[in-house]
Amino acid sequence: MNEQTKLYVRQHADDDVRQLALRGCREPGVDLPLTLQQIQGRQTARRKLPSWAAIEGVLYPPRLSMEQCSSEATARYKAAIAHGGRDNRLLVDLTGGLGVDLAFMSQCFSKAVYVEKDEGLCALAAHNMPLLTTTPVTTVCGDGMDYLETMDRCSLLFLDPARRNDNGGRTYALADCTPNVVPVAGRLLDKADRVMLKLSPMLDWRKAVADVGQERVAEVHIVAVDNECKELLLVLRREASPMRLFCADIDSRTGAASTFQTAADSDGAMPAATASGATDASRYVYEPNAAIMKAGCFSAIASTFAVAPLSSNSHLFLSDRHIADFPGRRFALKAVTTMNKGGLRQALSGMARANITVRNFPMSAEVLRKRLKLADGGDDYIFATTLADGSHCLLLCRKASQ
Repeated sequence: MNEQTKLYVRQHADDDVRQLALRGCREPGVDLPLTLQQIQGRQTARRKLPSWAAIEGVLYPPRLSMEQCSSEATARYKAAIAHGGRDNRLLVDLTGGLGVDLAFMSQCFSKAVYVEKDEGLCALAAHNMPLLTTTPVTTVCGDGMDYLETMDRCSLLFLDPARRNDNGGRTYALADCTPNVVPVAGRLLDKADRVMLKLSPMLDWRKAVADVGQERVAEVHIVAVDNECKELLLVLRREASPMRLFCADIDSRTGAASTFQTAADSDGAMPAATASGATDASRYVYEPNAAIMKAGCFSAIASTFAVAPLSSNSHLFLSDRHIADFPGRRFALKAVTTMNKGGLRQALSGMARANITVRNFPMSAEVLRKRLKLADGGDDYIFATTLADGSHCLLLCRKASQ
């Protein structure tokens, strides 16, 4: 950017981009399209990449690339994984994109290589990387799979296969992504001590592991931010090792991650709580976070925290004690009622609003809300579910104190 454009960006950093576009700019030398791109990019970065937004001189791509790139929270999580290697000599990213993941992961490596076939993104990476990391980064404009064949062996190879087809439509099957890593998984490990694959959270992690070869997968990471699944990560190694499953939920405000780990093959059948157990013995209700829900490691949760599943398909757990470090939401159980009108009237007496969640229940939350004549929100929480004996019930709860 020339100096006039830089000045205009600084003067209008907080302005509405749409209004700026409509108003236009008569100041000589100002590249208005580039200006709008930079203002919008930095505004997005304040939310998604706050440490980037705080660095003067970082340049941003068009809006779509900003929306599709990793968040700082997930990039820092990947950096923690990368840091755990025995040899942090060389990092190679074969699908560079904006370079968010590379910028954070590279900080624990001696050097890094960024490969990207889009010339515009390569130019941005070449400009930005010296501002974002102290590690020397070599920028290569080219196809990652071509580079793979000629590259030296590295410590960590990173790939984030594109999840859109030639028409811009979403793809979720691993074999439909670009590049297709399924047939080249072995070749990737010929070139690296470890391989990290960033995949869509929509994928079934068991199917993804089977596709690349279970014998190659050492770690599976399901990553959520603020209880919303964002990424599925597979870490591949050539040497055989028991596969571990990590379920992480990151607090975007603090960057802290609540992580539950278990053996990837540990899940199995669980004894369900009885209806009387739900009403008589339990004082607390536990709802696992989104990463654990996605992983489906419910028996491991039950065993680790000594909680009883309400039923096999409810994914709610009961206990007579408060578990402060449970990976999910914790509730104090106030009452349990059936759907009988008399029981409902008594249980809901004085309640005007509630947060309603349905699990394994024959009504949607909205239909149930109308039937119960309750507004949304407030301090009360209602879980509508089905017990092990097939009966329907409502669990009336309040958030458990710390």
